[in-house]
Amino acid sequence: MTLKEITDLMRYPSESDLALLRKAYEFAETVHKDHKRYSGEPYFVHLFETAKLIAELGAGVSAISAGLLHDSIEDVSVEQETIRKEFGDDVLMLVDGVTKLGHLRYRGVDRYSESMRRLFIASSKDLRVLIIKLCDRLHNMRTLHHVPKDKQLRIARETLEIYAPIAYRLGIRKINRELEELSFPFAYPEEFERVKKLVNERKSDLLKRLDKFHKSLLKGMVRQNVPVASTNERLKGHYSLYSKLRNRDWDFEKIYDILAIRIMVKDVEDCYRALGAIHGIWRPLPGRVKDYIAFPKSNGYRSLHTTVFTGDGGIVEIQIRTEEMHHESEYGAALHAAYKERETVANGRNKRSLFGSLLSWRGISRSEKERPLLHVEDVGNGVPAWVRELGDLDSTIGEQEFWEHLREDFFKNRIFIFTPKGDVVDLPTDSSPIDFAYAIHSGIGDHLVGAKVGGKLMSIDTKLQNGDIVEILTKDSAHPTTKWLEIARTSIAKKHIRNSLQKQKSP
Repeated sequence: MTLKEITDLMRYPSESDLALLRKAYEFAETVHKDHKRYSGEPYFVHLFETAKLIAELGAGVSAISAGLLHDSIEDVSVEQETIRKEFGDDVLMLVDGVTKLGHLRYRGVDRYSESMRRLFIASSKDLRVLIIKLCDRLHNMRTLHHVPKDKQLRIARETLEIYAPIAYRLGIRKINRELEELSFPFAYPEEFERVKKLVNERKSDLLKRLDKFHKSLLKGMVRQNVPVASTNERLKGHYSLYSKLRNRDWDFEKIYDILAIRIMVKDVEDCYRALGAIHGIWRPLPGRVKDYIAFPKSNGYRSLHTTVFTGDGGIVEIQIRTEEMHHESEYGAALHAAYKERETVANGRNKRSLFGSLLSWRGISRSEKERPLLHVEDVGNGVPAWVRELGDLDSTIGEQEFWEHLREDFFKNRIFIFTPKGDVVDLPTDSSPIDFAYAIHSGIGDHLVGAKVGGKLMSIDTKLQNGDIVEILTKDSAHPTTKWLEIARTSIAKKHIRNSLQKQKSP
């Protein structure tokens, strides 16, 4: 372990950046010198690896330094004022934000959901807190085999139920995938062995088919004059496969994306050219062509997906995207946090040039650099709207209710609903026009009188479907009723309805 391993991951760090990081490195190594992990290795190893992961995500010097220092207050009793004096207010804010979360424990709804509430309150102020916590958790999962067996199950399930979904919602698939794969054997050992056996029985044949089709695909792209930057192939991960097998009666033949090939091209135009070329050669499965470029996922994910018959009895999913889209899918909201930190330390340098520098650092094509990395409506001060919503939830909401909202509103399936102007609103499944109205603005929700779905008047308790175009009808004299609380699906809508009902009761 050397500091150079971390600094090599940073893009053009200044002398002051390097000096701050060196000080944090030496400080953490000193104050944790007698601190050991379950494995017997120095605790500093964990701090080093956490900081390294933060650097890999593209964060700046404050976040990386906070990664080195994130356990110094809680575990070795370093004073907050010492952190402030030695490393500045920004680093202290991040270290304090992570420290206040405490060590989350999966013991009872009330205690656990309160810890999660603190996590989102801290993260709603600065997303880097959440990113540091994710990196901390990822390294802990990489070393979970050293933890006593009676704790492994709790930590693994906590990771699968909370941290992996958070990483997914933030669009940081690089962390999400690894958290799932590392947790699965400890959280559900019997199911893991069952999936592993199913895969191993077919793995050799599957990989041969995939390699053969991959070569044919590349030849097809050349014949169709579609320029390809790079390709890679993959066999579906064990946990992702398990999630689908559970919903398909463990029928392996009903899973259509076990084999996948990713094609990277230069720009959006080439994405669609590649899709057309592929469909000109191989027959696609009906209903399996998905355009996430025109309609990105709620976490900002963009790509074209198609699943084709290979001609030898096999089926392969093909993902087509630009290099920019690929970096978005791997790093997601972490790129926003990195940009925010660079903007903070830029001392007035041009904002657009900073943005371009960040993208070029990640190898993203200049032709698309002005495109937002996430939905514009999902980002405020670098923090996705759903994180801010959870952080802003009224403290009077009970712990059981908060936990249910967390699991049902934010970690379940989502649908995209459109305004008449074509703007996208991301909602949980089974949402109503009430939820849609409040997602746009509380003033619109408070004065809702009706809704048109697809141009037709519908009742406000209608369950919206993915892709619906909804127009909200309002009236100044209208106001929420108690029945709305039974209809509303999202916590943010229920919060505003309660506030409005309370105001109506007030003299």
